[in-house]
This record gives sequence, C-alpha cells and structure tokens, in this order.
Amino acid sequence: GLEKVRWIEARRADLLPVEYHHVVFTIPEELHPIFRADAKCAIGLLFSAVAETLLEVAENPKRLGARIGFTAVLHTWTQTLLYHPHIHCIVPGGGLAPKGDRWIPAKPGFFLPVKVLSQVFRGKLLSKLEAASAKGRGSLRCEDALDLLQKTARKKWVVFSKPPVAGPEQVLDYLGRYTHRIAISNERLVGLRDGRVTFR
Repeated sequence: GLEKVRWIEARRADLLPVEYHHVVFTIPEELHPIFRADAKCAIGLLFSAVAETLLEVAENPKRLGARIGFTAVLHTWTQTLLYHPHIHCIVPGGGLAPKGDRWIPAKPGFFLPVKVLSQVFRGKLLSKLEAASAKGRGSLRCEDALDLLQKTARKKWVVFSKPPVAGPEQVLDYLGRYTHRIAISNERLVGLRDGRVTFR
C-alpha cells in the first residue's frame, strides 16, 4: 500500500495545470494467443506502438502539432480475471511547439481523433508483430501468427479517449490500484476447496 501511495504522489507531482485525457489502447481478442505465447516480446511491441502512435499523431500539424508527454500503464486482466492486455495513458491536453518555445493547448474536451489513433495504432502494432514474426522471434514465427495478423488487419480497433470527470487525479488513483498489486486481492478471495478457488 505504501509503494502505491508513493507512486501516485510522484505522478501527481508531475501534473501540469492543464486539462488531461484518459486514453486507452485495446487489442482485438484474436491477438491474445500471440500475446500469451510470447508476452515479453508482444507487450514490448505494444508499448512501442502506443508511444509511437501518440507522438506521431500529436506532432502532425493537422492535429495538435505539438510534442507531448504521457504516462502509460499496462493492464493484462479484466476485473473478472479474463485475459485482456490493454494500455491506459494519462495525457496532458497539449504539448510543446516543435521549437520548444511555447505551449500548444488542445481544444477543451478534445485531445486527438480516436478514429485516427485507432488506425495508426493498428498499423504500427501489426507491422511490429509481422516484423517480429519474420525474424523468427519466439512464438511469433508460427504460421498461425501471420493468419491472426491478417484477420485483425481487417477489423476496427478501439481507442478510447476522454477527459476524466474528476480530473487527472482520478485516473492516477485508478491506475495506482493496478501498479502495485497482483491480478486479484486477498479481499476478493472467498474460499479454497478441493483445488478450486472461489472469489468475489
């Protein structure tokens, strides 16, 4: 608990006096076998694709035209313990001009178009996974992986972006609950009988 509080307080100290946005990048369920088979590689590529997507779209003069910063946290499970790797980001609503001489604010209540973020993210992650597969990296070298990549290339991907109602502190508190604990807390455990765990 103490480490969680320290993490949250350190992130709060970094907050700027601007509107923030909670941005969530989710992968299609069809990619779960690839992520389960070689989590270290796939999750590394996921973080890289998310970072490149945010930076590239934000720097585009047709969008924000600014260099941004953000905090990203990986979640791998749902509340019901279903496998669901996704990344939560807390992002200031604006960034530095290319020369670094002024702040460029985003429009109030709006950061970047989620449709564009979704398309760029899909392209970047699939490209990275395909390149890893071509190099024969771990489980990504299997033929099934290429088939899964092709299937997900035809799907719409989901990126969520919204200013938190109660401000960035609300999102930091939410993320803090996941940064210093395992998938399920002791308080949710109800029983263990005949090798079966019951939980709330």
